[in-house]
Amino acid sequence: MTRDLASASEIARSVASRGRCAVEVTEDALARVAARNGELNAVVTLNPRALDEARAIDARLAGGDTVGPLAGVPVGIKDITPVAGLRTTYGSPIYADHVPEADAVVVERLRRAGAVIIGKTNTPEFAAGANTWNTVFGATRNPWNPALTSGGSTGGGAAALATGMIALADGTDLGGSLRIPAAFCGIVGLRPSPGLVPQHPVDWVWDTISVAGPMGRTVEDVARMLQVIAGASPGAPLGQSLRGRDFVAAATRALGPGVRVGYCADVARIGVDASIEATCRAAAFALADGGTDVREIACDLSGWRDTFLTLRAEWFLAGMAGRMDRMEDFGVNVRANVEAGLALDSRALGAAHHARGQLWQTMRELFSRVDYLVTPTTAVPPFPVEQNYPTEVAGRPMRTYVDWFAPTFLLSLTGLPIASVPCGLDARGLPVGLQIVGRPQDEEAVLALAAAVERQSSRYFARPL
Repeated sequence: MTRDLASASEIARSVASRGRCAVEVTEDALARVAARNGELNAVVTLNPRALDEARAIDARLAGGDTVGPLAGVPVGIKDITPVAGLRTTYGSPIYADHVPEADAVVVERLRRAGAVIIGKTNTPEFAAGANTWNTVFGATRNPWNPALTSGGSTGGGAAALATGMIALADGTDLGGSLRIPAAFCGIVGLRPSPGLVPQHPVDWVWDTISVAGPMGRTVEDVARMLQVIAGASPGAPLGQSLRGRDFVAAATRALGPGVRVGYCADVARIGVDASIEATCRAAAFALADGGTDVREIACDLSGWRDTFLTLRAEWFLAGMAGRMDRMEDFGVNVRANVEAGLALDSRALGAAHHARGQLWQTMRELFSRVDYLVTPTTAVPPFPVEQNYPTEVAGRPMRTYVDWFAPTFLLSLTGLPIASVPCGLDARGLPVGLQIVGRPQDEEAVLALAAAVERQSSRYFARPL
């Protein structure tokens, strides 16, 4: 059976008004974990204090206290984000028994907003890969079809969201780790601009490619979580002010007149599954019914493939610098990326950073002609969970294990805010995600268009509970 789930926004409003108690909400989430997690393997470590946290919220509300905008909302934290006193493994046997002493900044902010931490959600080792599996916990399965992958690297969070184990998920995105599982599991993921959501602690503080961001079942939920976790932090050198910014209002407003949307079916030039492309095209051009100017545009980013691979190798080398004495303990994906970093020469690295600057200018020119770029989130549907990666896309062989998700990783290089929002089902009955790319640091505009797509595609999918 399937049925709709309450959104995080609905839960927060109900708990804050004492229409529901936080304990009841938490018990319901834990019951869903008990019912579905054995099959899906989405939540890998439960928070034994979850009900105590919920009782404390109810007690504060009973005493007349104001709890916060996420009152009683059950949240999952990706297993690369530290939670004080709760095992955090990074999906790696090196950290199989690691228990942090302090919360990450995003966890601190979620707690202050009244959220209840249900537990840690599964991820590939050090979030390396778009299929969620590791040797500590195994693979996470897709709730729409457990024989298939949930995507990655925030696959545990996406699968838990789709089945009601949690109502919000913390995630990260280097090459598509928020957007791919969002598309595969039929939920919403937002990759914010670098620095908007502080990452502390983190191994490479000057990182401008990987970002932290929110996932939810609705665009409003994602906006509500972003409002809580965004903003500068003393622990993170890259930061943005939240002064005057209201993400929730943006997610609930109608699009203004004269909005120009540019649709491109294949920004990576690797091919796209025909059913996915047809679903995304229909959703994009349906926006014209509301007065939006939708046009097909050319956008070829394939020339920056090697740029991403080089900078990804640098990213792993910088991030793993403090663990090089344990390199023999890394899994195959992490080790291969670190070895690629070790093989870099200065000329290639300099050329990659220069090319990324050229990409920025290319996108500036594109956004002088349109207000948004929209494109399919993934080129392929969810594939068998035992498969590390798809070896071909639309009949074309892939050269590496990352090539299949070039539609997301090429856009990561731009530094622009990007959402993946469900826009329909493919011919197999699986959810399809549409990527929405906005102008620099304009998450509000991205959320507004994502909400428009959500409204026309029906606010909720029937979820596989």
